[in-house]
Amino acid sequence: MATGRNHRPATTRSRGIPEATVARLPLYLRALTALSERSVPTVSSEELAAAAGVNSAKLRKDFSYLGSYGTRGVGYDVEYLVYQISRELGLTQDWPVVIVGIGNLGAALANYGGFASRGFRVAALIDADPSLTGKPVAGIDVQHTDQLEQIIDESGVSIGVIATPAGSAQQVCDRLVAAGITSILNFAPTVLSVPEGVDVRKVDLSIELQILAFHEQRKAGEEALGEDETAPPAAPPAAAVTKRTEPGSDGDRPAVMPA
Repeated sequence: MATGRNHRPATTRSRGIPEATVARLPLYLRALTALSERSVPTVSSEELAAAAGVNSAKLRKDFSYLGSYGTRGVGYDVEYLVYQISRELGLTQDWPVVIVGIGNLGAALANYGGFASRGFRVAALIDADPSLTGKPVAGIDVQHTDQLEQIIDESGVSIGVIATPAGSAQQVCDRLVAAGITSILNFAPTVLSVPEGVDVRKVDLSIELQILAFHEQRKAGEEALGEDETAPPAAPPAAAVTKRTEPGSDGDRPAVMPA
């Protein structure tokens, strides 16, 4: 299994795979892995699309970029698709990752057990707090940020994860880029400025919660509107009969006037 920055596969961009398709490949892989663990040999496009949360026409279009079209009446071979998507995503390699910022979030990421099974290895944990230096987290000793460049060089790190406070995230990003990192996963609540050729993926939990809050508010508004529409209409105001003289009348015909 290849490792490190010197063994990067051909990028999906050079193969003409749209970014939207690339973003869905991990969803397909997660669903396929679950099927593989249950020893399911084949799956139809409709079943896999439902498991991944997309429509089947989009799934078939995405797979056509991989050169995989399935077999009519049989579906897709689960194990082959797992391999094919893993290869396309570069997960058949071992990708060393460095996590910078070992607070609550950074420590939680370090303890996440799903990295190894998905092609990633936490190579180093780095923090600016001297009191954390040498302390083990998830079986790895935390190292000081003064050694960041040396650690990246010696470990062949490919991907940097930033889990620092917002105020120090850009400085950490600049040092990662200067040390040769071209892929960054940013958990800090700020937008990073990077040069061309550096890919940044941002994960902001507060933004995701705010989006969910918007949908909750909209659903509550729709429910309230629905209740208003089903309520019986209010009775119209009663009409009073008064007597007035209309032009051209003899003064004896009553006119209905609103009360």
